[in-house]
Amino acid sequence: KSLGLPVKRFIAATNINDTVPRFLQDGKWAPKATQATLSNAMDVSQPNNWPRVEELFRRKIWRLTELGYAAVDDTTTQQTMRELKAKGYISEPHAAVAYRALRDQLNPGEYGLFLGTAHPAKFKESVESILGETLALPEALAERADLPLLSHHLPADFAALRKLMMTRQ
Repeated sequence: KSLGLPVKRFIAATNINDTVPRFLQDGKWAPKATQATLSNAMDVSQPNNWPRVEELFRRKIWRLTELGYAAVDDTTTQQTMRELKAKGYISEPHAAVAYRALRDQLNPGEYGLFLGTAHPAKFKESVESILGETLALPEALAERADLPLLSHHLPADFAALRKLMMTRQ
């Protein structure tokens, strides 16, 4: 909004790890145990970036009245992925959560934008299972699919990390 975009509101969308939507609804910060979901990057019951969001409220950069909220379960996420596929869009679970929250909260005549930050290939197995079809890898990923992984197994020890870093060419 501060850049002049005609934004009416934002929607805080997440999965069943719904600490933020519950807080926005009742004003009580009450994290619960984290539950594993299809949208695993959202599997956070106590987000460590929440103080930054509170600061936006404190500075009145965001107002609670301009912020919608939603929590979407795995069954609904899967239904939404199928719905998006029928519209010609292959979605991964996180974007499906965002789309569902937006779709459910748009008023008649309103338009909205949802954000998805990952290619469906990042969640290839779950996307294929949910949609019942093989997902083609983008060319850039397909070209690299058979390359060896460049990872190292290290103990949780700074000395081991330092040794690895100092011996790398």
